[in-house]
Amino acid sequence: MTNNADELWLRQEIIDTAVAMSGKGLSPGTSGNVSARQGGGMLITPTGMTYNDLIPEDIVFIDKNGALNESSRKPSSEWRFHFSAYASQGGANAIVHTHSRFATALACARKPIPAFHYMVAVAGGNDIPLADYATFGTSELADAVAMALADRKACLMANHGQIACGETLEAALDLAREVESLAAQYVAALQVGDPYILDDEEMSRVIKRFENYGQQEKS
Repeated sequence: MTNNADELWLRQEIIDTAVAMSGKGLSPGTSGNVSARQGGGMLITPTGMTYNDLIPEDIVFIDKNGALNESSRKPSSEWRFHFSAYASQGGANAIVHTHSRFATALACARKPIPAFHYMVAVAGGNDIPLADYATFGTSELADAVAMALADRKACLMANHGQIACGETLEAALDLAREVESLAAQYVAALQVGDPYILDDEEMSRVIKRFENYGQQEKS
């Protein structure tokens, strides 16, 4: 493992994010995974290890060619779609993948999340799309994820879960929480009746306003 202090800090931040993801109920047990860009490649959680037991040395580095050090832990079986998502998401520095309850329920029903609420725009467009189904850990799934994230920051994965991308690990985790919240609201709305879907013109206005969302106005 590198002695670089910045990388050591990032490895620990990945662990902290994974622990928070699990602790907040976004992904039960060892399901889901977390990654971050590093050194031209990425760092990702290992497969089959309890998040609370992880130490920085357990986090796996995968280089820009998809290769890893043979002496390292085995990476998450889903490392391929993280790898392809970074290629698709030029502005993303971190990715959180969860099996959160309501997002996964919609994914299993193969329902994307339309613009039933203006906050759907936090994912970067007028819906939260659904990536086509493919067997977990395969290059086919990686391709499907890359396609769904081509112009979005988050997506559902058919019969699987959700993915959220961000400039930081904190931002990616926050987006995953928001996607789960929206998924729960959409499921509830479907039980009431047919939700009214905001049109593309309105969502374009919302997306424009989100460019300065949460920032102080300059005088």
